[in-house]
Amino acid sequence: MTDHRQHAPAAARNRDPILAVLRGVLPRTGTVLEIASGTGEHIMHFAAAMPGLVFQPSDADPEARRSIAAWAADSGLSNLRPPLALDAASSIWEVTAADAALCINMIHISPWASTEGLMRGAAAILPPGAPLYLYGPYRRAGFATAPSNEAFDRDLRGRNPAWGLRELEAVAALAVAAGFSGPAVTEMPANNLSVVFRRR
Repeated sequence: MTDHRQHAPAAARNRDPILAVLRGVLPRTGTVLEIASGTGEHIMHFAAAMPGLVFQPSDADPEARRSIAAWAADSGLSNLRPPLALDAASSIWEVTAADAALCINMIHISPWASTEGLMRGAAAILPPGAPLYLYGPYRRAGFATAPSNEAFDRDLRGRNPAWGLRELEAVAALAVAAGFSGPAVTEMPANNLSVVFRRR
């Protein structure tokens, strides 16, 4: 029998630091939509740790959705829904409402149009005060960028010129224009950031 579960080594390293931040960000009950769930390892971990919330994974990639579904089936978690086909850049999302939204390690490995769609789509489905949580590496004005992040950026742009580390200030400006607050930033291991916007 084929095992469709995919593994991302970084997920095992960063899932607990991310969870520690999420415990202070997410509501106690409600539905949490994850955009670009990837392998599904993150959302499975969060669903197991926070049983009072319902977690809705999604991804535009069919192979990723197979992996998410396989992890979900293996976990047996009743608060982890089947993955949805959702492209952040799309003008129409299948999801019409959520109480929080997560997006981990997508912004730097997708075209800028995906970030624009993420802000637009999340603003449309989140109620006032609800969080949009982002995680990943960024450039920040006035902060030295780690050499490892610069090397990562060169590697990303070499693979796809539309990819690369984003300026946090540009992402924040997009979020504010879509109807979110300014960012609350938490420094994370390995030169990553947790960034939380709240729907105004």
